Amino acid sequence: MPDFWSTYEKSFDKKISNDIKSVRFVVLDTETTGFDYDNDRILCIGAIGLQNNTITIKDSLEVFVHQEHYNIESAKIHGILKKGKIERLSEKEALKQLLEYLGNSILVAHHTKFDVTMINRALERHGLPKLKNKALDTAVLYKKALLTTTLMEKKEQYTLDDLADKFDISKEDRHTAIGDSYITAIAFQKILNRMKYKKEPTLKDLFK
Repeated sequence: MPDFWSTYEKSFDKKISNDIKSVRFVVLDTETTGFDYDNDRILCIGAIGLQNNTITIKDSLEVFVHQEHYNIESAKIHGILKKGKIERLSEKEALKQLLEYLGNSILVAHHTKFDVTMINRALERHGLPKLKNKALDTAVLYKKALLTTTLMEKKEQYTLDDLADKFDISKEDRHTAIGDSYITAIAFQKILNRMKYKKEPTLKDLFK
């Protein structure tokens, strides 16, 4: 295994506190060529750190990935051009930077399964194991918050646009990886503030 994977793996030797205020969350989003786990590829990864209910813009990561596979239809959504001037890293180098940035943090994303699966498929292509981080999904947490705060009718699925509209979050940078990460981070904060518990929630409460 490469050194960067060994370093990432060792970061999990440190136990994560159950106190939410001390936990480092990494709110993450990927922009991809499409939604096919086997054939599509990651074009950009955006991530923002959040700790003690504070979003730290300086603690962020944005990497663009060089890919031979490209889909002009998805480009109409994310706006990443095949031959744009943006500096692109190899997929392996992008994964290296991501793992170094993540460490043992708790992952947060909207519809987490997609982003995590796309990253895991990329890791697999380079002979690396799957991500070890625990992950939370703001779509699932939002449903939990609704169940504890209101009797309003629930939807089967909530999009990131739904959450942005509900919490009055600007969608100016929507459909960019770093922009969607920022929207998700704010939504995550709002959701935590709305979840009602008899006492301060713990990390274990979020995973129940």
